Amino acid sequence: MLPFSYATRNLFRDKARLLQTVGGSAMVVLLVMGALAINQGMKQVLAASGSPHNVILLGAGSEESVQRSEVAEQAAGIAGSEIPGVTEVMGTRAVSTEIHYMGLARFPGGSEAQALFRGVTPTALLTHPEVQLTEGRYPRTGEVMVGRLAWRQMKLSPTALRPGATLLLEDQELTVSGIFAAPGTVMESEVWLPIGDLRVMAQRDSVSCVVLRLDDPDDFAEADLFAKRRLDLELSALRESDYYARLNSFFAPLRAMTWLTAGLIAIGALFGGLNTLYAAFASRIREMATLQAIGFGRGALLTSLIQESTLACLTGAFVASVVALLALDGLVVPFSIGTFAMKISPSVALTGILTGCFLGLLGALPPAIRCLKPALPVALRSS
Repeated sequence: MLPFSYATRNLFRDKARLLQTVGGSAMVVLLVMGALAINQGMKQVLAASGSPHNVILLGAGSEESVQRSEVAEQAAGIAGSEIPGVTEVMGTRAVSTEIHYMGLARFPGGSEAQALFRGVTPTALLTHPEVQLTEGRYPRTGEVMVGRLAWRQMKLSPTALRPGATLLLEDQELTVSGIFAAPGTVMESEVWLPIGDLRVMAQRDSVSCVVLRLDDPDDFAEADLFAKRRLDLELSALRESDYYARLNSFFAPLRAMTWLTAGLIAIGALFGGLNTLYAAFASRIREMATLQAIGFGRGALLTSLIQESTLACLTGAFVASVVALLALDGLVVPFSIGTFAMKISPSVALTGILTGCFLGLLGALPPAIRCLKPALPVALRSS
């Protein structure tokens, strides 16, 4: 076998080609890591947003979208009294009547943005215990509290939604009273306000859903039986975790498009890398023939060429990993119903390293085989 130092020295024979190989592999690895981080981030935020302890009572036929659902106002009181196992905190049952409304918010200066508004009562904090007020206070009439990532979802500056700021919804001025956190969930991108205010602005005489929190997730059967028994209310019961699992499936084509885009760019970069290596190895046919003449087998030469390519591609993978950690790790990405944070997890980093190894192997094999294919007498006479 040729010494490994031979492969490392050959890397620097043509610095321009080395930079092309490293740059191309870095771009491909960065795209793969970014696509994987986006897919994992979206899946994780949707999975974390739904609790198996929570049951959503929706209008029958509106199981796919809570925003289109219509539930009678009195359903909350009836469900809270008839469904056993509902969590109680200091004598208050964890039953939340909610209106979900996608509306256009306007801000001082003329900017506007779509946002998901959730009309709630104070008991929403019992059904969604992950929601924690971090600044300000719970909203009163004419006020809203915003998720800590709502400004990113609406593409505003971080100071645009601080306590005391104002916004317009359906020509009604609302003041930001507080900021809440709900780590890892889509609720961090929402705007919450008293349900009475949103009912007037959205011109609704019904609510979107009723959310109940159960002590035992296995009691869902009781909630499901209640929805099927009370035909007069026209309800459908869903676990909150199942509702967000359906949303996860709904966004599957979007994630597939992410992979498709990354794959197409990666294929283009791979072909560019192949052309670079074909040119680099074609100029070394006589060198390879000389090494064969002094006793090195073609297997040893093929291994050395693969080592060169893999080392260059792993260097590109290292560069891509550093860029991903600095630029992508923790980056908040908005999508239609919220935001999610990209995370360069160990699995993403390992995928980047394996992609670099794959590129080094796949990119080197065709040009290396072509370089070593000519018979020894022919190769020694090549220019």
